[in-house]
Amino acid sequence: MVQPQVQRMSRLMVKTLRDDPADAETLSHKLLVRAGYVRRNAAGIWTWLPLGKKVLDNISGVVREEMDAIGAQEVLLPALLPKEPYEASGRWDEYGDLLFRLKDRKGGEYLLGPTHEEVFTQTVKDQCTSYKDLPVMLYQIQTKYRDEARPRSGVLRGREFQMKDSYSFDTTDEGLAESYALHRAAYIRIFERLGLDHRVVSAVSGAMGGSASEEFLAPAAAGEDTFADCPNCDYAANTEAVTFALSAVDGSAHGPVEVLDTPDTPTIESLAAFLGVDASATLKNLLVKVDGEIVAVGVPGDREVDLGKLGEHLAPAVVELVTAEDFEGRDDLVRGYVGPQGLDKVRYLADPRVAPGTAWITGANEDGRHARHVVAGRDFEVDQYLDVVVVEEGDPCPACGTGLKLDRAIEIGHIFQLGRKYADTFSLDVLGKEGKPVRVTMGSYGIGVSRAVAALAEQTADDKGLCWPAEVAPADVHVVAAGKALQTELASSVADQLAAAGLRVLLDDRAGVSPGVKFTDSELIGIPKILVAGRRAADGVLELKDRRTGEREELTVAEAVARLTA
Repeated sequence: MVQPQVQRMSRLMVKTLRDDPADAETLSHKLLVRAGYVRRNAAGIWTWLPLGKKVLDNISGVVREEMDAIGAQEVLLPALLPKEPYEASGRWDEYGDLLFRLKDRKGGEYLLGPTHEEVFTQTVKDQCTSYKDLPVMLYQIQTKYRDEARPRSGVLRGREFQMKDSYSFDTTDEGLAESYALHRAAYIRIFERLGLDHRVVSAVSGAMGGSASEEFLAPAAAGEDTFADCPNCDYAANTEAVTFALSAVDGSAHGPVEVLDTPDTPTIESLAAFLGVDASATLKNLLVKVDGEIVAVGVPGDREVDLGKLGEHLAPAVVELVTAEDFEGRDDLVRGYVGPQGLDKVRYLADPRVAPGTAWITGANEDGRHARHVVAGRDFEVDQYLDVVVVEEGDPCPACGTGLKLDRAIEIGHIFQLGRKYADTFSLDVLGKEGKPVRVTMGSYGIGVSRAVAALAEQTADDKGLCWPAEVAPADVHVVAAGKALQTELASSVADQLAAAGLRVLLDDRAGVSPGVKFTDSELIGIPKILVAGRRAADGVLELKDRRTGEREELTVAEAVARLTA
């Protein structure tokens, strides 16, 4: 085993900054730049400098160890991929503007891979022909590309990023469930080793396809995901996956439909004020286009439609809001006064809260008029129920009914039971035990490696700077020479002893840099242990500081080496 070398800051390419970057919004973005871990090349494109590359590699190492431990095999597929496999799966179109597309000199069309289900499926089709070749789990740690419309938050949302993606291939659904469970347990171990506070939550599959899926979320104020957490039971889910039980009620007591004159009330707010009722008594009917077809979506008037959730339900169809032009030539659609009764030419979707038997005040499909006592199931039918409202704090837990809490989080991992979606696309069969072809079933499992760097920074930093967990830190100990020749000599000596004992050492031996700047940089850089050769260097005494707790103690060289190598 190669002995770790002392990394001397006098030779290290690192430039720390006193001020936050002008464009930085999140804590991780500010600190990773200020501490010299990354530098921006262009919007969403980052250079990993020596300290940052060490952290990135340490995270990759943990991921690699745990993937190997469950029997997964590492491969490396190309990032530059031909169009045809993605066209076959439909994702060439489904990904839309998120794909980086390019042509070679002969006019052939390619993309930079955002994820690799198609190519892994083709690889296994080429290599595995019998049930005896399965199950198999393959993974890679590779650069991915997505043309984000608004790359932001530093390395949290980039257009180029590091990701571990793995794929399982089984001949049975039971085998898929076992592979999924192995990955799930491995992910929990990975995030525990990395020191990431995380939640495993139910999720939707989206463009990935498949059935069951779960997300691994790291709670953080900078998170772009919102998840619901039950304070009474173990239920947790991405808000896009939270469900509301459809429960019909007895609507027989409601009187007949009554049409009301309600001039100048095209909005829920104006209608509720005019009638003196709560917005929850009204029915909001949002018109959208689904692959160009106008569709109505009904939700209680006090709730908003989650367009992202709606899009996930209807994927791969494209969902967009209607415009004023869409009302032209449609006498059945009265802008601001649409009601589900009488919408014969429009498909009607509704949230489960619009259950059979519930009565509403809604548009009368006439300008300036609304209708009261419009009962679901009596006066109109719902073509399809979908959970589409924006989840709010206090909504009932689907498992126990307790009011849910909402928190922000960073998605750091996602696992899917894909089933046979891609196997069907590429006719991935193997010869079964009975001598007949068997269609393979798949799982897909991702971890955002570069995103995990930012998530750790968000969760562990303090007001002085970064504060890495030991498993991922770029060094085990940061030795600081306060400045004088004797202090530098002592710091160099103890650094060499620590390296000889197998520790990774960062030594601040920079000449002409004040002790104050060195101390500030040691806290900004965030290595777990800081060992200072300072005022008592002449006595052979050093100060050991714990970066996280701030606890300090004076130790001799022998004591310091023993303590740090214990």
